[in-house]
Amino acid sequence: MSNFYYIDRSKVSFEDFIASPEIKSHLMAFLHEQQFKHLFDEYKIPVSNKLLLYGDSGTGKTMTAKVIANHLNKKLMIVNLATIISSKLGETAKNLDLLFKESQYESMVLLLDEFDSLGQIRDYDNKDNSEMKRVVNAIIQLMDYFPQKSILIAATNQIHMIDEALKRRFEWQIAYEKPSAELLDDLYDTLATPIPEKYQPKEKKYHISYAEAKEYFYKQVKQIIINEQ
Repeated sequence: MSNFYYIDRSKVSFEDFIASPEIKSHLMAFLHEQQFKHLFDEYKIPVSNKLLLYGDSGTGKTMTAKVIANHLNKKLMIVNLATIISSKLGETAKNLDLLFKESQYESMVLLLDEFDSLGQIRDYDNKDNSEMKRVVNAIIQLMDYFPQKSILIAATNQIHMIDEALKRRFEWQIAYEKPSAELLDDLYDTLATPIPEKYQPKEKKYHISYAEAKEYFYKQVKQIIINEQ
């Protein structure tokens, strides 16, 4: 099972999280709901614990899961859903059941990455098509009985691939887009903080994702350091 997931132990605070005001607003509202869960429980008001994050790759979806896990002091388990499905289709429902049981035993944040893998039903032949439908039905049942003490997050780059019945299970659905120039400047400034000024690159690239910007920045820094030797 460990081939299908890993435990992320990095700590990302809400304050260090670079995102648009809209995304930060959604995230803060969700965290407040968790913070005051004991009050809502008193009046039998349901508390949201399922989020669907969708949008371009490298725009902060996984980072959001890290912020939530850190803020709530929970373990973060990251699952590559595509790997589970592509390994042995017939065992997918069983493997998902084992993963979800982990969230019953202890309070955690469970991130299902590449969630659109469940929507690839139309890409299979008739035999696998029916098997995928069984997998989708199985995960719907698992989501319906997901424990309140844990948080379920699904991330996808292809929201249109996801079954409507699955989408409806998520109380929060947050869209991610490529960051503005201002947000990328914030990222570049943050990345530059520990680096001596003589090694800091002069060029910046925009209209790209956070992940691409980070990679671009560090490539330049490394080249400048090498050239100095």
